[in-house]
Amino acid sequence: MDNTPWDPFLTFSDTQRAQVEAFEREARAFNLKINLISRDTEALFFERHLLHALALSYRTFPAEGIVVDWGTGGGLPVIPLAIRFPDVTFHAVDAVGKKIRVVQAIARRLGLDNLQAWHGRAEVWPGRAHYSVSRATAPLLDLWQWHVACADPVVPARETTDWPPGLYCLKGGDLEAEVAALEAAFPDVVVNQWPLTPLLGRPYFNDKVIVGVTGGKPANAGLRGWRDGNPARAGLLPPLFLQPVGAHIRRRVF
Repeated sequence: MDNTPWDPFLTFSDTQRAQVEAFEREARAFNLKINLISRDTEALFFERHLLHALALSYRTFPAEGIVVDWGTGGGLPVIPLAIRFPDVTFHAVDAVGKKIRVVQAIARRLGLDNLQAWHGRAEVWPGRAHYSVSRATAPLLDLWQWHVACADPVVPARETTDWPPGLYCLKGGDLEAEVAALEAAFPDVVVNQWPLTPLLGRPYFNDKVIVGVTGGKPANAGLRGWRDGNPARAGLLPPLFLQPVGAHIRRRVF
């Protein structure tokens, strides 16, 4: 759909492409009545919302996996991810009832049988999940506590291209304080960051990253990646893109 270093739409079927286009139409229509996204970004929906959300699909979620989106708002990133991974079960959680009703309506209109929406506070969600995702919802410590409370220890079979079970969120800006607070409360976690600029190739993503939190060994153990500037060639995240971090976020310049 667009000229980026990695195009998340390359693997989309015609049906999935139609669902993505329908999602944009539905989101913009609902946004006239309910504040789902900033009005200033409506004209940039593809870049600011779809492309950003689908950055989480650079690695895959396993079939029969369960993913929960904390503070889904208008269905981001959960609706694009549910379109991309039809064999994965997704749960959208939000404390704002009108936003959850919008997500339910859009999921129904798009035929997303693998997406369920729940109205309530994240800390009392009664479900179980293998993965948590979020976009600019809450501090890392809160997100990880919610994930730990619902984490299902029985993990489905995984491929080498799948994310390890854990938390994966889209964030930006200075994350040093968030990481320090998380590691103070959970000293055994492993925190990784993946800068989005080399992946998506747009100035908008210059200060934006995927932050991954897992409770086991580093997520980049044993992975290979690009050497020629083309992350899609290897099918895995590149070594520099998988720079593990400790108490301090270390930004890599490409």
